[in-house]
Amino acid sequence: MPRKWIGISNALAAGLMLAASFNLIYQGLNYNHWLTLSGVLIGLVFIVISQRLIDWYGQDVNFANLPQANVSKILLILGIMTLHSFAEGVSVGVSFAGNIGLFIAVAIAIHNIPEGLAISLVMVPRGTSPLKACGWSIFSSLPQPIMAVPAFILVDMFHRYLPMGLGFAAGAMIWMIFAELIPDANEDAGPALVGSVITAAVVFMLILQILI
Repeated sequence: MPRKWIGISNALAAGLMLAASFNLIYQGLNYNHWLTLSGVLIGLVFIVISQRLIDWYGQDVNFANLPQANVSKILLILGIMTLHSFAEGVSVGVSFAGNIGLFIAVAIAIHNIPEGLAISLVMVPRGTSPLKACGWSIFSSLPQPIMAVPAFILVDMFHRYLPMGLGFAAGAMIWMIFAELIPDANEDAGPALVGSVITAAVVFMLILQILI
């Protein structure tokens, strides 16, 4: 794949993730403002520490024989997207304890399509096969059904900390977008094209949110 298209892929992934991040924040604000905002900051601290640990120990990880820089980025985005699925799974379980569970479950299921695309857009241009990227995209959403069941059973406890979890996931993703994806995209495709692609991706996610 030409470097320009790698940049476009990174920009598209960044736009999809950016819209998803603010969607999580808005969901959290509906429950508790301060817990959501503190969750964003905790997510920021967590991902900065995680990035440093990956830089220190990532050389010991072999990911499909990919170059080391690509391994670090793939580990980061997989980790972030998988962690954020925990918060979405809790929101599904809590919603089913109310009367809007089916709507929230369908909305998140549709929402997972562009999120899975975002993961693949980062992995495939860096040497991962489309089939493996598909598998990892599915893996990143497995926490949703796993967390939905205990969240439904223990709704009061999970409901209390849901806004912090949503903010945590958003904070980690926002850092990943601006620290990793956008700089790489600018280098390969140029700021003007990257800005256009990110804006179009955000609009697409907003349209999807309005429709569901």
